Amino acid sequence: MSEGKTQHNFMTLEFAAKSENESFARVAVAAFISQLDPTMDELSDLKTVVSEAVTNCIIHGYDSNPEGVVKIEAAIDGDMIILVIEDNGHGIDDLEMAKQPLYTSKPELERSGMGFTIMENFMDEFDVISEPGTGTSIKMKKRIESKKALYN
Repeated sequence: MSEGKTQHNFMTLEFAAKSENESFARVAVAAFISQLDPTMDELSDLKTVVSEAVTNCIIHGYDSNPEGVVKIEAAIDGDMIILVIEDNGHGIDDLEMAKQPLYTSKPELERSGMGFTIMENFMDEFDVISEPGTGTSIKMKKRIESKKALYN
């Protein structure tokens, strides 16, 4: 996840693609970014995007197969949090279709189809790279507007 020379802190986390690990991932990322003293709204937004991305990996990338692995990389670069959440699962056949609000490939699971839309709206930058049969990587960035971040 090399973002350049100014990056000064990072973490990598890997865990089994089990739905019970979604809350663990959310809390781990929240704990890591807490050093930037985010507002409650910023923290809530970041926890939401982690939940959405991890859930997509588990449900869509691996079809809820707990043998899969979800990987999260997080980095702090000044006042910017950079997140990469990825799986080595099925990949997305039609990425443009998958990005459409309300689209879901799993309607039987009562999925809302808003995951990518939520991630894109809550973050400053959002990008998805996916290759069928290889997996999906979601890269997101958000500037933390806290006083502490301004002085780092």
